[in-house]
Order: sequence, then C-alpha cells, then structure tokens
Amino acid sequence: MNKNNYAVIMAGGIGSRFWPISTEDCPKQFLDILNTGETLIQKTFKRLQKICIDENIFIVTNKKYIDLCKNQLPNLNSKNILCEPMMRNTAPCIAYATFKIENLNKDANILVAASDHLIEDEEEFVKIVNDSFDITKSNDVLLTLGIKPLWPDTGYGYIQYTDEKLNSYPNVSKVKTFTEKPNQDLALSFIDSGDFLWNSGMFVWSAKSINIAFRKHLRDIYDIFEEGKQFYNTNDESKYIERVFGLCKNISIDYAIMEKANNVYVYPASFGWTDLGTWGSLYKKLSLDKNENTITGKNVITYDCNSNIVKMPDKKVVILQGLEGYIIVEKDDVLLVCKKEEEQQIKKFVSDLSKFKNSN
Repeated sequence: MNKNNYAVIMAGGIGSRFWPISTEDCPKQFLDILNTGETLIQKTFKRLQKICIDENIFIVTNKKYIDLCKNQLPNLNSKNILCEPMMRNTAPCIAYATFKIENLNKDANILVAASDHLIEDEEEFVKIVNDSFDITKSNDVLLTLGIKPLWPDTGYGYIQYTDEKLNSYPNVSKVKTFTEKPNQDLALSFIDSGDFLWNSGMFVWSAKSINIAFRKHLRDIYDIFEEGKQFYNTNDESKYIERVFGLCKNISIDYAIMEKANNVYVYPASFGWTDLGTWGSLYKKLSLDKNENTITGKNVITYDCNSNIVKMPDKKVVILQGLEGYIIVEKDDVLLVCKKEEEQQIKKFVSDLSKFKNSN
C-alpha cells in the first residue's frame, strides 16, 4: 500500500434519529444495528484497512467516545484517535485531522469518510478510492464521491455536475451545485435530469489542497490550527486542542468549502452505498419476514402486522396485532412506537423528553 495514503473516519455524531437504540452515551456508529456481529465503526475500519496501512487511519470523535473506540478497535493505535472537546460539525474536525496528518507527511493524500455508512461492494469501493488517490496526488482538486441515485430520496443531499471533465479523467466532472435534502418534487426532477448524484459525504484530496482551501475560504479555522503546528504529534497536542477547539465556528465542510471552492470535482460511483441515517434507510437493508416486517427479539409474536421495524430485548415477550408501517423499539426503560412515515419527529421526541425530565 502507498504510505502517502491516509483515511480519516468521522465518528463524533450522536445519531439521534436512531433513538432510543442510539443514545448520547453510545451512538449508532458503536452499535451492531445491522445484526452482523460487527458495529458500524468496526465495519468502516476493516474496509479502510484495504486502502491504508493501520497507522495511516485516524478517527476523529468526541472525547466521551474515546474508550468506545479503543475497545472496539484494539488494533488502532490510541494516538490515531483524535479527540474533539465538543461538537463543532465537520469542518473543524477535518481541519484538525488534516493539520495533524500534514505534520507527519506533507505528501499525504486523504480520504474522509463517515463511520456509519454501509458499503456493500467493497471491491468496487477500494478501486474507486485508489483511483481517486491517483487523481489527487497530481492535481489540485477537491474530489467528492457521488453516488448514482437509485430513487428520488429526500433524505440525501445532491450534487449537480457539468460536462467539464478533469484533464484525462473522463469519469470525473466539475461540480456545479450542491443541494441539501430536496422535497419530493425537486428530487424527482433531479433524477429525471440525469446530471445529479447523491452526495455521499466522502471526500478525497491532498493535505496541501484542502489546507489551501481552508486558508482561502475558512481563514479563521485555518489560523486556529495553523497556530498549533508545533504541538501536533507531541505530548502537548491534546492540551492545545482542548484550549482552542471551542473557538471554531460550528460549520460543515460542505457549506464552508465545497460550495465555494472552484476546484471541486465529483467521481460518480456505484458500490452499494447507504447512509444509515434513519430507521427507514435501515429497514431497506435488513432481512424481512413474509409480511415485510424486520424483527429483532426472540420473543416477539405478530398477528396481522406488516412492514414494521421491531427491535426488542430478547427477554421481553411482545405481542403485536394489527400494526402496519410502525417503528417499535425498546431499549432499557424506553419504548418508542412511531409511524415510519413520521420518523423525522424522533429528534423532536428526544428534545421534548429532555425538557420533560428537567421539569420533573
């Protein structure tokens, strides 16, 4: 493997849309929500081992998840787990990792990936990423991996591309626009137009190129991490990050840089990608019974139930009758019963529950 190739796994989210299974103490990336015997972050790390040597894989996560990372990824050096003192979205997270990696290797090429995505065709994924590394090592571009859309999903962002290609790479097109989570009619028009891709949230670039972009488009965050260059990969790194990370604005890499830079290109890909961001997206990937229910739990009995997601503790005896299109999930002392089509309200439920607890 090329020792200039690095991967950054973003693993700081709390996965509130998967509540009550995913909680602030143990979010979804640390759970086996696919019932495969591996958590999502374990799957992601194993996948990236096919691309990078272990010492070149870094995880950026919240400080409260350091022990979860260490326990679930025993082969990962603890020095490769970067601690965010607080949540500040993806731009500060990526800036921190980039400065640390560039301090180690000025010729670094970096893949940025989420910890909780599903990729079913890993062989094709590895090929696409290696092709992308070949592109970014010799071109000053910010490359995003776009997924060929299979349906007009309103839960994904979209990338529109132009006819302009990158040099001798006929599959790589210049990005025209980014659109975040369109309504149904707009998503349908995107699919019909033929020049839109799903935004996977995966990026490939050289450390040099992305730092140039930070300096140009997000100078305040660039300056914060530039000032700490003497601390990276030393015993004083964590103290510096603890002191300055809160000064970073809360902003995504898409909004801060990708929507503004003029050297953004997209590589269309099809490798069985799914952003497991909702119960609905998970439902599509789990095995179903003859009535299209997906059931986890040894003592669940259903009558006249269809198209439900049921996840219960093995010791819990559950009888369900006459339900169609529901999420029925229990964890610890919390039970959620919610229509699948209304699952966007789960974040509100969590917020309201917190207020309710605080008032009692």
